[in-house]
Amino acid sequence: MKQLKEFTIPFVGLKEGKHHFDYNIDQTFFDHFEYEEFNSSDIKVDLILNKKSTLLELHFQISGTVNVYCDVTNEPYDQELNNTFDLVVKFGEEFNDENIDILIIPHGEYEINVQQYIYETIVLGLPSKLVHPGIEDGTLDSEILKKLEELSPKIKDKKEEKDEIDPRWNTLKKLLTDK
Repeated sequence: MKQLKEFTIPFVGLKEGKHHFDYNIDQTFFDHFEYEEFNSSDIKVDLILNKKSTLLELHFQISGTVNVYCDVTNEPYDQELNNTFDLVVKFGEEFNDENIDILIIPHGEYEINVQQYIYETIVLGLPSKLVHPGIEDGTLDSEILKKLEELSPKIKDKKEEKDEIDPRWNTLKKLLTDK
């Protein structure tokens, strides 16, 4: 996958200490990854790079909204998104990204691309089940919800259940003998 230039940070010319980077993520970012789950997105990424003599510490703070389809009604809505991710970049003999929050890059590298980490932090920050807020508070008026309500099993009162006995039991009661 081609790396987007605006997400490449040349750290070799930076002084030791904290450096702040801001990114605004829209739908073109996800089109680059061929991720089609979002209708639209408006996400702000605050990245703090803390350069030390032997390593780099990256702190990603992600906040914003993505427009997604509800898993229950398939109605689009804006899902709030707030997530953080910390990454430590160390220098070693060869590239190694096997550990989730530690990245090892070769000694000669002078820049790091953070687009994959931003993408993963956004996608993994979503809830596993996307439910429209109108469903929870009962304000959503949807044809699908009406059909689900119509097809759902009706709950009977306990009194009605006691009064209504399955006729098969009556037949079985005839088999009982007096003691």
